[in-house]
Amino acid sequence: MQPWEIVVLAVVVVVVLAAAIGWTLYSRRRSDHLRSRFGSEYDRTVVEFGDQRRAESELSRREERVRHMKIRPLTVVERQKFLDQWVTCQSLFVDDPARAVEDADRLLTDVMRVRGYSTDNPHDRVADISAAYPRHAENYRRADEITIRHHHGQATTEELRSAFIHYRSLFDEILGGQDEELKRAS
Repeated sequence: MQPWEIVVLAVVVVVVLAAAIGWTLYSRRRSDHLRSRFGSEYDRTVVEFGDQRRAESELSRREERVRHMKIRPLTVVERQKFLDQWVTCQSLFVDDPARAVEDADRLLTDVMRVRGYSTDNPHDRVADISAAYPRHAENYRRADEITIRHHHGQATTEELRSAFIHYRSLFDEILGGQDEELKRAS
């Protein structure tokens, strides 16, 4: 082997090693970011997809999708209107828990729509919640499952109460306040 061939081979090996190290560091940082950002939603998505790379691609897609949405804060009037509707919905729970849960789900969807989130497709709605409000994603899924079971006559009043509480927590977060955009961005 000629000396110049050895040099070329050594350069190629160094470049390939540097690329492999760079890719490994990038992948590790990406995984750490997604794990930190999504919390338990990260683990749930990895289990759902059965593959860490595919799950991370999905989570990145969700994050990017929400980042490009035109999400806006509510006006003071809109915020107050939704708060008033929530109070009415909450007071309904005593007499008609099932209807209160359905109204809470509808009201949450209305707030999301006004803010600029996708609400037409239930899958997109859950994906958007998981990206914008990952702490609430699992509880939103539970509330949604309870609501569906209620439609089949299979949910207890205690389960409806639990669903209502989950909806309330997400409602409070999505309704937002002055610092809502800062919280959502972090």
